[in-house]
Amino acid sequence: MIYLDNAATTLRKPPQVIDAVTAAMGSLGNSARGTHEEALAASRVIYDTRCKLAELFHCKRPDHVAFTCNSTEALNIAIHGCIRAGEHVISTDLEHNSVLRPLYRLERENGVGLSFVPADKQGNIDYADFERLLRPDTRAIVCTHASNLTGNVLDLARIGQFAHEHDLLFIVDASQSAGVLPIDMEKMHIDVLCFTGHKSLMGPQGTGGLCVRGGVDIAPWKVGGTGVQTYLHEQPEQMPTRLEAGTLNGHGIAGLNAALGFLRETGVETIHAHETALLRRFVAGVREIPNVTLYGDFDRERTAVAALNIGDMDSGEVSDILSEDYGIATRPGAHCAPRLHEALGTQEQGAVRFSFGWYNTEEEADAAITALREIAT
Repeated sequence: MIYLDNAATTLRKPPQVIDAVTAAMGSLGNSARGTHEEALAASRVIYDTRCKLAELFHCKRPDHVAFTCNSTEALNIAIHGCIRAGEHVISTDLEHNSVLRPLYRLERENGVGLSFVPADKQGNIDYADFERLLRPDTRAIVCTHASNLTGNVLDLARIGQFAHEHDLLFIVDASQSAGVLPIDMEKMHIDVLCFTGHKSLMGPQGTGGLCVRGGVDIAPWKVGGTGVQTYLHEQPEQMPTRLEAGTLNGHGIAGLNAALGFLRETGVETIHAHETALLRRFVAGVREIPNVTLYGDFDRERTAVAALNIGDMDSGEVSDILSEDYGIATRPGAHCAPRLHEALGTQEQGAVRFSFGWYNTEEEADAAITALREIAT
């Protein structure tokens, strides 16, 4: 099987990730729930993982790295915890439903005003639109770093500078970029960075989190047991406990710790260069096939994602043929990105997404090109 659905989850993990999860399941207790060695071992692994994430994303304080099950949970915590009733938020047409649905809920239930920077037919935005959409009651900018549909990358440094100049919170969805693109929270003026562990970070599913700049107060989205300050009626104030009610996924975090070690050893730039080379090879071959439409801007910085359609064929049909006849795994449909599909004009047809990862090869990219050529002719 040729796995080209890495934007959904990286299937092939570094061997040390699998080994770390297995070892943790036989040795780790519950962090902050005791002083015996098993509980302390879990606490040490979890803290070390916070430190590695803080280093990777240039978050000043490891104790401001809070763990979640995925980026969807992290984004819900950030959006619901930072945006108050009646305030205004600027987002973009590139967003995943993990951003859109929490925002729509706040609009519906709390009277939050929403404005979206529009995308063009290539999935690009005009950065001048942030100024155009700014209002006196604007509280925050919430946006993705990279589109999960087109692979187009937003200039976080530029958006962050705008947010900083206008005293706006800057909340970033790094689901598609964490582990494959450089992220510097300080230089990019990011207040809250939301990430998932199971994609380009190459960790297990069920891991993710958010990195919070010092001074940013996020109201807890969920409350409950923490193992500390039991007699308080409210969730404790100090980070990261404030955002971590309940038992953490210690086994998964142990795997994420090993994945971060692999990333540090291999280099984010090295991984990105390999994936980008595969994407360029694939796109060059696909562009020679008649009746194939590619979506996105391939002349700028991007992730290793290519979305396409063949004529008027339904994207689900194409993806099924690729899977059943060629053993190639892709992702068809709407990709939880409704506004961007509307901008691209692909609401009805959807698109077939190919996404390359560290463990893919040139031979696999060539096989995908051959399969598309045969399907299209």
